[in-house]
Amino acid sequence: MALWQRKTPSTRRQAAVLLLACFASLFLLLIWDYRFLPSHGRDIPTSFAPHHASPEVQAPPQVPALLQQQQQRPNRDQDTEVDLSSARAPFIAWPLRRVCAESTYVPGLTFLCDNNSGGPGNIRNYILTCLRYAVDAGATALVLPRIRTRSPSDPANLFRDYQLFGYMFDEAHFLKAMADACPRIAVYASIEDVPGAWKKAQREDRTIDMIVERVTPKHFGGSRAGCDQRDPNRYTDQFGAAFREWIRSSATERGWAPPNDVDNPRLIRFSWGVLWDWPVYRDGPEFAATFGGLLKIREDILEIADAIVAGMRTLAASTRGTETAAGQSFLGMHLRTEADALSQWPSYENQTKNYLREAASQGYQGRAAYLASGNETETRKFGREAMAALQLDVKSKYDLLEGRDDELEKLRALSWDQQALVDFAVLLNCDYFVGVSPSSFSINVALKRHLKEEGLYTRPWKVGGRGDGRSWLVGRYDRYWEDWLFMFDGMWP
Repeated sequence: MALWQRKTPSTRRQAAVLLLACFASLFLLLIWDYRFLPSHGRDIPTSFAPHHASPEVQAPPQVPALLQQQQQRPNRDQDTEVDLSSARAPFIAWPLRRVCAESTYVPGLTFLCDNNSGGPGNIRNYILTCLRYAVDAGATALVLPRIRTRSPSDPANLFRDYQLFGYMFDEAHFLKAMADACPRIAVYASIEDVPGAWKKAQREDRTIDMIVERVTPKHFGGSRAGCDQRDPNRYTDQFGAAFREWIRSSATERGWAPPNDVDNPRLIRFSWGVLWDWPVYRDGPEFAATFGGLLKIREDILEIADAIVAGMRTLAASTRGTETAAGQSFLGMHLRTEADALSQWPSYENQTKNYLREAASQGYQGRAAYLASGNETETRKFGREAMAALQLDVKSKYDLLEGRDDELEKLRALSWDQQALVDFAVLLNCDYFVGVSPSSFSINVALKRHLKEEGLYTRPWKVGGRGDGRSWLVGRYDRYWEDWLFMFDGMWP
């Protein structure tokens, strides 16, 4: 058999056709790679669903789910460098964007997250928990949350007039973050702005607020007979489907047309007290660590806190250092003894005794401490006791703004709860924090500070232990409900 033979014209044509086919296949593979495989820096839409009026609309799977999730993730290495314990931490959107992309949307389903009350910790957690439910329900609209204020003369009276979202939080930041993470959820300034709301109210001959439906989220998805009503919702995985089925069936029972975003919206307001419902780590540590970033404290409040922190650093530098607390290091404390504190919570004596013991163990003898409290009388009392016991110089926000008339005037113009936000921001900056459980304020401070070391991958706070090396909380940890330990499961950092 010949080892070589001359190619005929027919053979050359066959070779050319084969080569052309190879090039065509390679070209098709390149197109496939560009359209469907992940590529760094390429913008990928998070939803492909058409926006038309139907009871439920879900994004059809244009690409495999795993690839779609990969496309939605930015550079995680860059995200791990963000200090999520900072009050000015940028919002990392991809964990929420991933959850929103998985939602089954119901046109016209609108949530009002304004049935809140209490201090900043409670207000913040109610809004965030309501928002998390809204995403799972498939809401396509949200009314910018209002904030219920307390009585200026009676702090225990939590149910007074409403203030706008900007009373506590940065509105522009919230709107930008929501648009980035959940572009299919429209945010309206008021209930009157919701498309179709006025028409529906007029058609039913009711005021616009009367067409809002009051629901309790634990009623959807399952039951835990015998459990305390404060127990976290154990059926969050089933909530969305069960809620949407109720939307469909209740509309049929009432003879209503299916909900839509033109003339028949369904307006939903949750019952009071759902703020600890959602187990925050249910969506993964990266979601728990970033979701609270939707609610950024107002910049003018943060600027007052900056001035106080600078004053504390200067004061701390003027004191004699110890081996464990030197330089500008200062201690932060929260004394929870105001008029609205519950009688079964740790007493003034219990809190201050443990605070001083912890201060000594952390090396703050002869140093400086910042005290957050709404009780000015007991702030002065504790300051005297701390100086006598440890030569610990305790200062309040008012002390640290003496001689700074502009900042002091701005501070005094703030309400009681707005001033608590100043305290919150200052305590995020201290070098060690001691607070009290079950104060939602103290717990929120500790959990937010807990994000500093592990960031996106932060593991849950060890309840009842010795803290995380940055914070410690005095309290009772024997009974899950009576000692309010459920708050640790439902508190967004």
